[in-house]
Amino acid sequence: MTRPAAIPTETRARQVTDQYLNDCHTEGKRPSVLALATRLGLSNTTFRRHFPQLAKHISTRRSQPPSRPGDEAQQSPYDVLIARNAKLRRTNRTLTANLHYAAAHIQRLALDNAHLREALEASHNITRIDQPQRDRRH
Repeated sequence: MTRPAAIPTETRARQVTDQYLNDCHTEGKRPSVLALATRLGLSNTTFRRHFPQLAKHISTRRSQPPSRPGDEAQQSPYDVLIARNAKLRRTNRTLTANLHYAAAHIQRLALDNAHLREALEASHNITRIDQPQRDRRH
């Protein structure tokens, strides 16, 4: 059994968060909740449970494009839109692929269910009454 982690105070967590965000800004990296939780010596889940507002703040900051000091003058609004559009396209492709996989799995499960139901009914000599009889034509 693991020992419970020492949960830092709200003030300490905010200090570490501010320092981490400053480091991310100077290095041009996007902040990560997992990285911040690691800095505090906590697991991701424990951090999110005890500091949900900080986790939300980091997530919001992560969704913004990364910036380096002095880049504000170099990035035009058009460049920001191009970067966001590219990110949305990547996300859309991923979600579309996941949707296709999910649909394929649902189809396969439906077929498996039908085959298993037929096998079960056949093994117990059950006659289905909701299907028309094919032998009645003659």
